[in-house]
Amino acid sequence: MYAERLTVPLRWWAQGTMLVATFWLAAIVAFPAHLWWVPTAVTGVVLALLALALTSYGGVRVAVTEQRTLVAGKAEVGLEHVGDVVALDGEQTRLVAGREADARAFLLLRPYLRRSVKVSITDPADPTPYWLVSCRHPEKVAAALTAARQR
Repeated sequence: MYAERLTVPLRWWAQGTMLVATFWLAAIVAFPAHLWWVPTAVTGVVLALLALALTSYGGVRVAVTEQRTLVAGKAEVGLEHVGDVVALDGEQTRLVAGREADARAFLLLRPYLRRSVKVSITDPADPTPYWLVSCRHPEKVAAALTAARQR
């Protein structure tokens, strides 16, 4: 089957850490020496919250499982309800997520991933016409879905 995590890029970690370090440095200059522990403690908490936020945002999983389901974050759909699957490049993703978007669609998009896979939903009881899911390897997701549906 297939699985990937949509982890945030390393530059987000570096930029976040540098931002927090900049505020820490500004606070150290403003506080008297005997109170430097205050901004340092606050900085530690902010760094922990930053790590939690980036890990949570980047911990999203896209998978085609052995149980014949497509998992995108917290959402799941059985492969019996999956129709056409199309791997999209950056420009196609931008159009389908923007000008050509359907308000009823399920979107799992990440700004640091330009490509995606569009999965049509055929369940008549589900008002969602399609899923648009960001991924690093949309061709692999599409191939895994096609192979799993043929079993």
